[in-house]
Amino acid sequence: MATPSRKTSTSSSLVSKRALPRDPSSEVSSKRKSSAPPAPPPPLPLQSSRPFVEGSIVRIVMENFLTYDICEVSPGPHLNMIIGANGTGKSSIVCAICLGLAGKPAFMGRADKVGFFVKRGCSKGMVEIELFRTSGNLIITREIDVAKNQSSWFINKKSTTQKVVEEQVAALNIQVGNLCQFLPQDKVGEFAKLSKIELLEATEKSIGPPEMHRYHCELKNFREKEKQLETSCKEKTEYLEKMIQRNERYKQDVERFYERKRHLDLIEMLEAKRPWVEYENVRQEYEEVKLARDRVKEEVRKLKEGQIPMTRRIEEIERQRHILEARIKEKATDIKETSQKCKQKQDIIERKDKQIEELQQALTVKQNEEHDRQRRISNTRKMIEDLQNELKTSENCENLQPQIDAITNDLRRVQDEKALCEGEVIDKRGEKESLEKERKSVGDNIVRFDNLMNQKEDKLRQRYRDTYDAVLWLRSNRDKFKQRVCEPIMLTINMKDNKNAKYIENHISSNDLRAFVFESQEDMEVFLKEIRDNKKLRVNAVTAPKSSYADKAPSRSLNELKQYGFFSYLRELFDAPDPVMSFLCCHYHIHEVPVGTERTRERIERVIQETRLKQMYTAEEKYVVKTSFYSDKVISSNTSLKVAQFLTVTVDLEQRRHLEEQLKEINRKLQAVEAGLIALRERNRHLEHKDNELRQKKKELLESKTKKRQLEQKISSKLGSLKLMEQDTCNLEEEERKASTKIREINVQKAKLVTELTNFVKICTSLHIQKVDLILQNTTVISEKNKLESDYMAASSQLRVTEQHFIELDESRQRLLQKCKELMKRARQVCNLGAEQTVPQEYQTQVPTIPNGHNSSPPMAFQDLPNTLDEIDALLTEERSRASCFTGLNPTVVEEYTKREEEIEQLTEELKIKKVELDKYRENISQVKERWLNPLKELVEKINEKFSNFFSSMQCAGEVDLHTENEEDYDKYGIRIRVKFRSSTQLHELTPHHQSGGERSVSTMLYLMALQELNRCPFRVVDEINQGMDPINERRVFEMVVNTACKENTSQYFFITPKLLQNLPYSEKMTVLFVYNGPHMLEPNRWNLKAFQRRRRRITFTQPSQ
Repeated sequence: MATPSRKTSTSSSLVSKRALPRDPSSEVSSKRKSSAPPAPPPPLPLQSSRPFVEGSIVRIVMENFLTYDICEVSPGPHLNMIIGANGTGKSSIVCAICLGLAGKPAFMGRADKVGFFVKRGCSKGMVEIELFRTSGNLIITREIDVAKNQSSWFINKKSTTQKVVEEQVAALNIQVGNLCQFLPQDKVGEFAKLSKIELLEATEKSIGPPEMHRYHCELKNFREKEKQLETSCKEKTEYLEKMIQRNERYKQDVERFYERKRHLDLIEMLEAKRPWVEYENVRQEYEEVKLARDRVKEEVRKLKEGQIPMTRRIEEIERQRHILEARIKEKATDIKETSQKCKQKQDIIERKDKQIEELQQALTVKQNEEHDRQRRISNTRKMIEDLQNELKTSENCENLQPQIDAITNDLRRVQDEKALCEGEVIDKRGEKESLEKERKSVGDNIVRFDNLMNQKEDKLRQRYRDTYDAVLWLRSNRDKFKQRVCEPIMLTINMKDNKNAKYIENHISSNDLRAFVFESQEDMEVFLKEIRDNKKLRVNAVTAPKSSYADKAPSRSLNELKQYGFFSYLRELFDAPDPVMSFLCCHYHIHEVPVGTERTRERIERVIQETRLKQMYTAEEKYVVKTSFYSDKVISSNTSLKVAQFLTVTVDLEQRRHLEEQLKEINRKLQAVEAGLIALRERNRHLEHKDNELRQKKKELLESKTKKRQLEQKISSKLGSLKLMEQDTCNLEEEERKASTKIREINVQKAKLVTELTNFVKICTSLHIQKVDLILQNTTVISEKNKLESDYMAASSQLRVTEQHFIELDESRQRLLQKCKELMKRARQVCNLGAEQTVPQEYQTQVPTIPNGHNSSPPMAFQDLPNTLDEIDALLTEERSRASCFTGLNPTVVEEYTKREEEIEQLTEELKIKKVELDKYRENISQVKERWLNPLKELVEKINEKFSNFFSSMQCAGEVDLHTENEEDYDKYGIRIRVKFRSSTQLHELTPHHQSGGERSVSTMLYLMALQELNRCPFRVVDEINQGMDPINERRVFEMVVNTACKENTSQYFFITPKLLQNLPYSEKMTVLFVYNGPHMLEPNRWNLKAFQRRRRRITFTQPSQ
């Protein structure tokens, strides 16, 4: 219940009125602000003339409770409609019913302590409820102490406890904690949040037979016990099987115990024989080593005697080798000296050959120079002749100066035009740079506007993610809609001044701020089907009026209001698309709500009295003004403005459009400038080409003018060069004769040197032959020596090996001797023998078997066991492996086996008892299930029939069914409600998220109405459930409530609402309770409804005569 922050009224009253009343005495008025004690209650009636059902509310008394000082309410037996403006105290009556019937304070959703329900400033409060009972009405009184936060309870004015009150209330089947019976204002939304299981439980308690819920609880308990017994039986069965398996294993272990002992005895015998076999092996090895050592010793002696002659022959050969090597060195020295002399002669001969070659090359160079000189003289004479001919031709040319002057003038004119063109190009480039800078500036401004728009979208995404996702989908799918679709209002609104954003956000609800605006109802249904049904997004959508309200003029001019400090209407504070503006003008009247300043707030009383405005804004407050229908008094309330959150970011769309147009104009100018630059560049290129042509012509004329002088200079230069070349002559014959003479002299010297070289070569060859002969003799001696040394080294090596072998054999003999002694000692220790004793008889013959009562072969004697270590070790390893397989065996195995047999027998008996108990529980479950499930299915089918009929009458569809995933899980049974409000959609389960608030309210109301005719509870309370409904659904639901609640033999019904539509149908069985408040309310003792009716009749009779 919303309460304004400031109230001009100080007292209130409640009027009870039956529609078309026939018994005026039953109508009660009751509220007054007084400290006098309340009047004593009327005497308890034994019988009631009214058709109240058992447990219905006959009377409600409140004292110092929430908004009431003292108030008494007398409801009717059928439909009681409590009407009044917000804040008058309608929901206070609901709280009184709940708390007066031992309900929990927290269930109301207002406060968790009962003391908070006492009127502010009072220390105590009281609620009294009178319930109809055929044996005599039941009066329950609850007195609340604020300081102690405790309650005192009375039944028929006698003190009692809360537990007794709860028992009395439960006996009348009153459940104020059941949302199917008692639905306060703050719990309307929680009905749709009830799970299927919770809804089933509430329905069972509300309309089912008393034993239905008890059977359901018994089924859940039986099923839980059944699960426990099934688990216990399963565990005991598994444990019993494990015990049987283990005992079977232990049965084999008894036999394996004796098998293991036989293996251990054989291992003991093998371990006793092994040292003797080991000793015998080592002794035989010792004898073999001793014989081998003696043979090696004789071999060493023979090898030493064979090395003496070989040593003497090696020494003799070494002396011969030294003599031959000395003679070879002498020959090598003589060869080296002779070779050096040959080399010297050969070098001299090569130098003579080089002198001859140099003389021939010098002669060839002089011959080539003379030939080249003659060729150059001939070429020079020809060039002089050609230049003289060209000189004669050029003397015939006319004067060229006039042509040169004309070309110079043309060239000067072209250069002037070219300079002018380049100046224009520079101007155009400057203009282009200026336009590009301007374009960049405008583009940056557009980007800045886009960034501001992104900020608004970021705020939307952070606060309403579903709406943001829907915006993205809309931008990608606009082609699916026939008419215009506007994005959420908070994105399309553009504040002209962001300081005024707080007025808009306080005036328009947050749900509408994030709503999409459609021009077509069909487009909106397509959008909601895709977004809500398919994508499961929670969004809001509205349709703009068919006729535009955007330009609708206010009822009074702003100039009339400026004297009060008003500076604008809300509509003029922002820009928005036409559908959005039309919607806001139609539903929020923004063209009629002015905005003022602090000056307006200072003279607010005068503004309210003189302007008669319904809503207005000052600098920091919102004022709502209402006029009393009865006293014509003006009542105002004010609320502080909340800080703006979404519309503070201002995007001037008009300025952005202007910038876009400016950008287009700049681009057009840039294109024009670029075209001009291209034309100027083409003209400049043409002038450049013409300038080059004129320069080339001028150059050719100037060259023709200076050509004669150049020819004369060239002829003179060539004649001088020719004279010099003719003077530089050379005598080739004389040069050839001198060269031949020098070459003959060098050849004579060369022949003498060759003769000397030949003699030295012959001497060197003879020396080489002598040296080779000596080397061959030396090689023969060395080869013989090497052979002898090799034989000697082989004999020495064999001697060393043999000696080493002898040492090793001797060491082995000593080691084996010592080992034999140790093994003999150890073998005697194993057999417990003295130094002179032999192997005992029991180790040489078979040993008697050990009497054990089981089949096992006796152990073998020494002579029956293997005689080699490998066979003994292999048999030992095998026997040890077999013995190791018998692990964990001990003499107590048989005892444990017997104990386990007894335990198996006991466990089998327990399991049999558990299975009998489990079968009993299953039989109980089957019986209780039949008594519970069949009536429940019939009950749900009746509810579904009523619920479906109600929805069909509204051209919608609804269905109620009993839902469970597993028939045996009785704690998972629930009631499922499925509805659809549009023909294009499927049935959807009623949830807090899928349907809108109005759709949930309609579904909740119709479900409660479906329970009404089946209900066993004495009364039902529904508080302000019609607030989210559209007018059509509200009218339909109201008609159903009246028709259903006013039937015979139906329970009492309380319907609380702050407003009603016009021309609604009413019934004679209805009771209408009006709740008023204001400064001119009558005291309760002065309220006389009969007198008011007589006065009304007199006024009605006198009007026609007037």
